[in-house]
Order: sequence, then C-alpha cells, then structure tokens
Amino acid sequence: MSKDDLVQLEGKVVSVGKGGTFTVELESGHQVLAKLAGKMRRARIRVVLGDEVRVAVSPYDPSHGLIVYRKR
Repeated sequence: MSKDDLVQLEGKVVSVGKGGTFTVELESGHQVLAKLAGKMRRARIRVVLGDEVRVAVSPYDPSHGLIVYRKR
C-alpha cells in the first residue's frame, strides 16, 4: 500500500502512551491509536497533549494511524 492510499483526518491528541504512541480523537468523535511518522521523528518534532494533528489512516484498519503533521 502506498502513502497515496492513506486517508488524512484532523484530530486532537487526548493521551500520550509509551513508546511514542498517542491516542488521537478525530473530528468525527472516533479515537485512533497513532504513532509519529518517520519524517517527524527525524526532524525531532515534539507532539504533546492537546496538540492539533493530521493523522494518516489506512482504509483497511481505521483504528491505527500515523501522525504526519502538527499544527502550530
């Protein structure tokens, strides 16, 4: 699956877990378990509780995703 196939959704970080995992509540009210994307880890972009983020979610497994963007 390529990155073009992922659906990008907006949400807010509601909890921070171990190992760089986050729980993100989407605008629709659903919650997604998300990790930081590789480019965000390399650029050392910090994501904290309450941040507005963009999550890339697979249409095959909508319960997991990648955080690809953090709003300022």
